[in-house]
Amino acid sequence: MDIFGIILWPLRWVIEVILVAAHTGLTAIGLDFHSGWTWILSILALVLVVRSAMIPLMVKQIKSMRNMMELQPELKKIQEKYKGKRDQFSQQAMQQETMALYKRHGSSPLSGCWPMLIQMPIFFALFQVLNAANRNEAGVGMMNIELAKSFSSSEIFGARLSDVLVNADGNVSVILLAITIIVLMVVTQFFTQFQITSQNVSQAAKESQYYRQQQMMMYILPLVMAVSGIMFPIGVMSYWMMSNLWTMGQQWWTIKNMPTPGSDAARKREERLKKQGRWDDHPDNPANKKDKDGNPVAPAPVVQREQPMSKARAKKAQQKGKGGQTGGSGNAGGGANKQDPKKK
Repeated sequence: MDIFGIILWPLRWVIEVILVAAHTGLTAIGLDFHSGWTWILSILALVLVVRSAMIPLMVKQIKSMRNMMELQPELKKIQEKYKGKRDQFSQQAMQQETMALYKRHGSSPLSGCWPMLIQMPIFFALFQVLNAANRNEAGVGMMNIELAKSFSSSEIFGARLSDVLVNADGNVSVILLAITIIVLMVVTQFFTQFQITSQNVSQAAKESQYYRQQQMMMYILPLVMAVSGIMFPIGVMSYWMMSNLWTMGQQWWTIKNMPTPGSDAARKREERLKKQGRWDDHPDNPANKKDKDGNPVAPAPVVQREQPMSKARAKKAQQKGKGGQTGGSGNAGGGANKQDPKKK
């Protein structure tokens, strides 16, 4: 066994336990032992177990991506502060201020990637489970020879779960099913990213470089999935597609109930709560904000923005001000020197 197989061995063991346990339970209630749909439902059980365990990480990812976009104006200020300074002291100071900003906002550039990075080993471990089953080999745990043969040879819509699009050999069922799953993978991934960039971002964050990077990822990730999909078995792609559906639904719920302040999603949520008559007493209402001691927090005062003034207009206003002061002094002096007519 190579080093890659050794690393994935524990994951393969866990995957086999979940798949076999789900398959045993489904056959116990009357489903066909060798049916592809029984195995697809077993893969769905795997998705539910894995993604349920990742809920805290997924919520943290969404919040981190939201925070990363919101802190971009502050990050830009730090970059402008050290612009053109290439000495080691300045670079170190900029890095320290940047890390302190990330820590203060509870965010990190890498935190948004963790769910995907954690899931990749699961994809490869499931790929190895299917490959071993396709070679009529027992797994590393509960997947015995009989279950392995059943898993690899089971079919849905005339295509085996172990079939790959690049090796379809003209099998229309494999081609159509694989393309359908790939399209669903791409669409769900695109919509998941679209929910963040279009609804859960404030106007200030939309002007940042990080937002433009997220928009690029909205197109790049689906493309990566489309290219990768032609090389993975239908069983693995089924897991990927169902996992994307879970992510899309979970993110929709999170954005709907925990939107970014100032975003379109936050405005829509406020409108919903107002229609339901819950906004006046809701803790997200700025009028109900309280400090750590439970005392009401006064809303920030509205500061009127000073209108920009041209140089000529500013100079004219300055001269007018000086003239007013001079005139005022003259009048004051005149009033002091003027005699009272009664004293004459």
